[in-house]
Amino acid sequence: MPDFTDSVWTRPARTRTGQPTLSREQIVRSAIELLDTEGPAGLSMRRLGARLGSGATSLYWHVATKDDLLELAVDEVMGEIYVPEAGDAPWRVGVSVMANGTRAMLLRHPWVIGLLGTRPTIGPNVLRMSDRIVALFSAAGFRGPDLSHAYSLVNAHVIGAATTEAAVAAAVRRSGQPAAELRESLQPYMEKVAREHDAYERWRQEDGVAEMNPEAAFAQSFAFGLDRILDGLELWLNSRDDKV
Repeated sequence: MPDFTDSVWTRPARTRTGQPTLSREQIVRSAIELLDTEGPAGLSMRRLGARLGSGATSLYWHVATKDDLLELAVDEVMGEIYVPEAGDAPWRVGVSVMANGTRAMLLRHPWVIGLLGTRPTIGPNVLRMSDRIVALFSAAGFRGPDLSHAYSLVNAHVIGAATTEAAVAAAVRRSGQPAAELRESLQPYMEKVAREHDAYERWRQEDGVAEMNPEAAFAQSFAFGLDRILDGLELWLNSRDDKV
């Protein structure tokens, strides 16, 4: 296991010799494609070399280790997230765009979820994104550690929601059945046990519960949670004694 601070971004770029047939960008994009289909466990320099029609040894001219490659891949997909510039829209709209973009990226590349926090996220795309996030929250009135806390709160909601949704999506794919059919197959058991749990049964009988679409429910739940978080942050901003 590499040292946490031993990052591909803090080391000098590897010296290239001769005329390489592959670029680091090609290697990273191909690695992302492999990660999207196989996950981190399915990524190896040997498999990646075969995918690119090159030996694993040639990849080491560009990327020293698999861990370095994962860092590069994470930063590359982080570049897919759009963060509006401060002032382009009200701060709540800007944060919502950023949060929804992050959720969408994590669902496209669910392997990222398990890598967050394992290595420093200090690549160029992440730093550009972070700079815009700081500007966005600063323009809203957040300062110092409170800015970090506010962003962490939003980010925790994004990652938590995406983690559950990605796990369910993977389970549905493995089953080979649509999510609605899987839910329907559980209904006889749920109806039986619900009768033994009064509060749960009353909730199941409320309007709209039985008709909840499994796929849509994740999006609705995410939007509801994000709006309530932003409500709370806005209330806190407006109630501070030192507000400007």
